Amino acid sequence: MHILFLPDDTITYKSNFTKMKNDKSVSILKKGGVNYLIPFILITFCFSLWGFANDITNPMVKAFSKIFRMSVTDGALVQVAFYGGYFVMAFPAAMFIRKFSYKAGILMGLGLYAIGASLFFPAKMIGEYYGFLIAYFILTCGLSFLETSANPYILSMGSEKTATRRLNLAQAFNPMGSLFGMFIAMTFIQAKLSPLTSEERVTLDNGAFEVVKDSDLSILIAPYLIIALVIVAMFIIIYFTKMPDNADTSHKIDLMPTLRRLWSNLHYREGVIAQFFYVGAQIMCWTFIIQYGTHYFMQDGMDERSAEVLSQRYNIVAMVIFCISRFICTFLLKYLLPGKLLMNLSIVASVFVLGVIFIQNTIGVYCLVGVSACMSLMFPTIYGIALEGLGEDAKFGAAGLIMAILGGSVLPPLQASIIDRGMIGVIPAVNVSFIIPLLSFIVITIYGYRSYTRVLRVCNA
Repeated sequence: MHILFLPDDTITYKSNFTKMKNDKSVSILKKGGVNYLIPFILITFCFSLWGFANDITNPMVKAFSKIFRMSVTDGALVQVAFYGGYFVMAFPAAMFIRKFSYKAGILMGLGLYAIGASLFFPAKMIGEYYGFLIAYFILTCGLSFLETSANPYILSMGSEKTATRRLNLAQAFNPMGSLFGMFIAMTFIQAKLSPLTSEERVTLDNGAFEVVKDSDLSILIAPYLIIALVIVAMFIIIYFTKMPDNADTSHKIDLMPTLRRLWSNLHYREGVIAQFFYVGAQIMCWTFIIQYGTHYFMQDGMDERSAEVLSQRYNIVAMVIFCISRFICTFLLKYLLPGKLLMNLSIVASVFVLGVIFIQNTIGVYCLVGVSACMSLMFPTIYGIALEGLGEDAKFGAAGLIMAILGGSVLPPLQASIIDRGMIGVIPAVNVSFIIPLLSFIVITIYGYRSYTRVLRVCNA
């Protein structure tokens, strides 16, 4: 069940709350007699495309660290470039969408995505790390357009009563793309890179190092060049498909008045903060499972390469759990308030992360995998709650929530800097580093609680 939140209209809110409890027949893909099935399918496929980009990239932190003989902190610059593109392009994307349409925003996003992926080839020819960072940044400028367009577009494809459920359904296909990205990273990149360990690479002379680096980069770029072709095909399909646009007829950009309205909206403001910490927590848990698992599997006698591959397999298991949990949570939203479910899952995630920090063996890896079951609900639910009742301001509101993806750029390098310390007292630094995801889930718990209690206060008033 989704609750329509209109903070300035308590009577309307209570009326909708009562109506929704009694109305089980609302279609989630119809509005005003328009059937959104085909647009919904096409836009939902875009969710899979950016899921692929996100999760083929997470393992690249470890891969680039080895290929260029860098520290974990330097390797985490991949995440800085990747999620920095989201931050920089979010409001320009919103202004573009406001001026034109959701469909135009989707097409612009796909175009930049394809360009960024294609730039991996010249980056490989240059052979410098910064070339890949530029390619990632441009690629994610495209993803910023996609997410700024697709999320509110999905919310608008039907009754506002079912908006959060509809977004959770579309977002359920995002981890399918993520799973495919992880599989490609493990099977066609990590498994084919040179078996030389990080320590062995450091001992190579410059000539031998360049040969190994060039071979590894040729392996790394191939999936990105293939996905560029897929993106071009998707661009053509959407371009020639009629896509109803639910935007208001006015294309006037009143940026400052809109930003003032958004800033004065407490539940939206809190949603942006919660989204910042959620994205950071998700990226940290999925990126550094490689470092965490490798540490403990090597303690059990594995060599570094085997430990990395096994860690990535656990990462895929985590994504499978995430995917299954997304469908389960989408179903539960028919019966539970989004804020309540968000709060409870955040509490469970915090407990799992405590296990990751204090259990110094492979059981900690199982706890880290378990966190994914709790995270599945969080992004679309925070997104849906924050945009409730924004009306025409939803496009710029969506941009603020996409800018909050900056959490994936800011927080992982902080965790990486802790991991690079090796040991902190008697506890491995890789364990201690998960204090940052723990604090993030505490913030999300508070947001879920405040959202839930706000609903109860209004309905009981």
